Amino acid sequence: MIVGNEAFYMKKMLFVMNPFAGQRRANRFLVDILTIFNRAGYEVTVHMTAGVGDATQVVEKKAGEMDLVVCCGGDGTFNETVTGLLNSKVDIPVGYIPAGSTNDFAASLKLPTGILQAAADIVEGTPVRYDVGKFGDRYFTYVASFGAFTRASYTTPQSIKNALGHLAYVLDGIQELSQIRNVHVRMEMDDRVVEDDFLFGAISNSTSLGGVLTLDPKQVDMGDGKFEILLVRAPENLTEISECIMATQTLNYESCAMVTFCSAERVKVFADPEMPWTLDGEKEDGHEEVDVENLHLAIRLMKRVTEE
Repeated sequence: MIVGNEAFYMKKMLFVMNPFAGQRRANRFLVDILTIFNRAGYEVTVHMTAGVGDATQVVEKKAGEMDLVVCCGGDGTFNETVTGLLNSKVDIPVGYIPAGSTNDFAASLKLPTGILQAAADIVEGTPVRYDVGKFGDRYFTYVASFGAFTRASYTTPQSIKNALGHLAYVLDGIQELSQIRNVHVRMEMDDRVVEDDFLFGAISNSTSLGGVLTLDPKQVDMGDGKFEILLVRAPENLTEISECIMATQTLNYESCAMVTFCSAERVKVFADPEMPWTLDGEKEDGHEEVDVENLHLAIRLMKRVTEE
């Protein structure tokens, strides 16, 4: 663009939007979102996702032409966006406008819940580096989990997620209780090995574990190069059930005998290959053996930084 006798450079942004996320609530703000970006000096290329994997493909293809990539959708869309960015090997910042059903990862990052405020924070914010997990040849931004309740995240119909939000996962998870079985898992984590039958397990970089359990924010640093690992054995009596309930309420998992809680940079998991996982709420097929690696400070996320 030429202004007078001077050339004015418009920064380039790829805006990836999932028009079906959440209750499609972000759709009605599209013009306002683009206005915020334009006024901040961005020439915006808009891409509406059309199916699974679409965001990854377009980001990987176009990242090299952009100064910034912004995703508007749920945690699954953000996962695809980050995957495309990492596949491209281009180190540009990414922005996230959370517009999904639960937005667990956004909550851990303390991103705004308001669509327009989230858009403004991206263009007015600064890039902050965060870790990303690598599970075999796939990436996850906040959690890889197995066992109880994790199936609900990818089997609950999108229409129900849109209508009920986080409650949809809880209700579907309750229906799943009758089908819950312990799974035998061995985890080799840095300098320790844990092997047992577990009801639930998570390798996370977040305060929210699949929308089911919560970790104390004081124990989670999303840029320290380490995962938080939570493994839960099935309680066998009322006393153990009471201990588990107390642990979830106080977030003091170390006090519960049925729970293993620790941190690690790398994890090797051995399990039944028929045991499914979820990565950021999306299904991942089982593995007899899989390496899980923390990619330290792999992404730069645009956010407004405030002193606490």
